[in-house]
Amino acid sequence: MKKNYVLDTNVLLHDPHAILKFEDNDLIIPIYVLEEIDTFKREATERGRNARTVTRLLDTQRALGSLSAGVKIGEGGTLRVYVPERRKEIAIALNPGSGDHAILQTAIEVRDQSPGVPTIFVTMDVNLRIRADALGLATEAYENQAVDIDHLDTGIVEVGVTAAVFDQFFEAGAVEPPAGERLYANVSVLLRDDSARPRTALGRFHADKGDIRALKVPRDGVMGIRPRNKEQSFTLDLLLDDAVRLVTVVGKAGTGKTLLALAAGLKRTAEDGAYSRLLVSRPVMPMGRDLGYLPGSIEEKLDPWMQPIFDNLEFLLVSGGAKRRGVRGFDELFESGQLQVEPLTYIRGRSLPQQYVIVDEAQNLTPHEVKTIITRCGEGAKIVLTGDPFQIDNPYVDSASNGLTVTADRLRGEALVGHILLSK
Repeated sequence: MKKNYVLDTNVLLHDPHAILKFEDNDLIIPIYVLEEIDTFKREATERGRNARTVTRLLDTQRALGSLSAGVKIGEGGTLRVYVPERRKEIAIALNPGSGDHAILQTAIEVRDQSPGVPTIFVTMDVNLRIRADALGLATEAYENQAVDIDHLDTGIVEVGVTAAVFDQFFEAGAVEPPAGERLYANVSVLLRDDSARPRTALGRFHADKGDIRALKVPRDGVMGIRPRNKEQSFTLDLLLDDAVRLVTVVGKAGTGKTLLALAAGLKRTAEDGAYSRLLVSRPVMPMGRDLGYLPGSIEEKLDPWMQPIFDNLEFLLVSGGAKRRGVRGFDELFESGQLQVEPLTYIRGRSLPQQYVIVDEAQNLTPHEVKTIITRCGEGAKIVLTGDPFQIDNPYVDSASNGLTVTADRLRGEALVGHILLSK
């Protein structure tokens, strides 16, 4: 059954292509939404770029017919810009000057004009959904890109094998998965035998070979640090494998996401020479109230933002065992260009071949921003995204719609992609 979907401004600012994703239903955009979008079009931010994209898409549809009457879109649906004859006011004590209330009033008017067709108001604003429900309006969140964070894939599966197969795994370093066991590319595997005293072993499924292979993590650790649990062992294996070009590491604070990524990046760059440079970056996103403009040169301005990365690098290169292993010092790596730390602000348009790229705090990025970063990587590059979906400082994404979790969910099973969820 066809439905009427009335869109709020934040849906289009989050995903400008949302107008193409409602299948055979009728899409209604209140004129007040376009007015709000117009106020953001001059911004140099992601929100401004999305506002301009929405405007261009609507202008393209305008060429197909009248937006006021409705144009065909999607799989048999229509798109219409709704203009009420006058701005109605709900006869209760709601702020008549509020743009949110004007959009709500439009949705209610559309519902009343079409009593036989379900009308649903779509918004990403939780408070507005509550107000819409209080006014008797059916409402939904925009979930086209949303991920069920409570069921986000861990990247680890447990596979039961016979004692004979288990012994073969230790002798040969690889075994084929049991018949009927469906594994996707680069999933980490906990092998457990079926003997009276069960044993366990760690491996990873290599789709190109069709077998489960033992992890390749050095016994003495990486850059002076050793994994403390099986999840960290799985993580290091993915980070050190050059065949896995994109790795997403998700986990709460203290699980070692950034430290493991930096250790692996330093080893593959400074110690092994597999990459020309280790590029470490993070979004410039304040927690709490911003201090405003910072004094000094560009390096001095960026120091507070990049300090968490410097802390981990100092631990690896000064406090850890890197010096004892012959790795050059902190300053030498910077001066030689093998180590570079910078914000994500100016990454658009760059090409990064033969580089080990780490993007920390990736949970503060939108899916479009993560796509922009991934497409910057050139030939021979490897990119690692780390973050905690429950520590988000960006007001325009949440734990289900941020770029880190969307990337981990959408690219699962691809031959070039690995994912791990750290919990300890």
